[in-house]
Amino acid sequence: MNYLLDSLSTSLGMLLHLDTEVFSAVRVSLETSGASIILAALFGIPLGAVIGLTRFRGRRLVLTLLNTLMALPTVVIGLFLFGLFSRQGPLGSFGLLFTPWAMIAGQMVLATPIVANYTLATIAGADPRILPTALTLGASPAQGVWQLFLELRFGMMAAIIAGFGRVIAEVGVAMMLGGNIRGTTRTMTTAIALETSKGEFAFGLALGMVLMSVALVINLFLNLMQQR
Repeated sequence: MNYLLDSLSTSLGMLLHLDTEVFSAVRVSLETSGASIILAALFGIPLGAVIGLTRFRGRRLVLTLLNTLMALPTVVIGLFLFGLFSRQGPLGSFGLLFTPWAMIAGQMVLATPIVANYTLATIAGADPRILPTALTLGASPAQGVWQLFLELRFGMMAAIIAGFGRVIAEVGVAMMLGGNIRGTTRTMTTAIALETSKGEFAFGLALGMVLMSVALVINLFLNLMQQR
């Protein structure tokens, strides 16, 4: 019991004194997760909207694939992108492996199906009269879709928040593609895994508290969006 209390006291001291190592990992996590969720939103929201608003041959197959991608293990994504970014891979000449850009790419792949599925569910549950009404009032198809997005903006925000919550807490992609390099690609999750294995439990606990705080804020905001 004393061990836990001492570790908790030490970790709180690290947070209060703004420990450089702790907040370096926090910064990398927020930067890579933020960039990846922006890219995931740029791809996922239009993808979910197209699937939700149109009917085409093979749509059921696309939905099944999208649902499967939501449950895809992070290490599988990391393995696939590792092959692409490694020196022997087709993108090896760009030198992306073990950089923040590789982590962003992996997290974007992880978050895009989540954003697309949330967007699709939001559109499926919307009032079906929104788009026809906008077109009847003289709006162009693009303006009608934009009006639909405005009406469903809280659902879209929930999609982005859910994707962000997923990527900031993952460890497989960050470890395989980033390499856990101090100050560059070391995130909160990879730092927790490394430092705890080295016996630095207080350090991992400090990062764990920050990560839990971020997750709590995300979930509170997501619940607020769902209520709206």
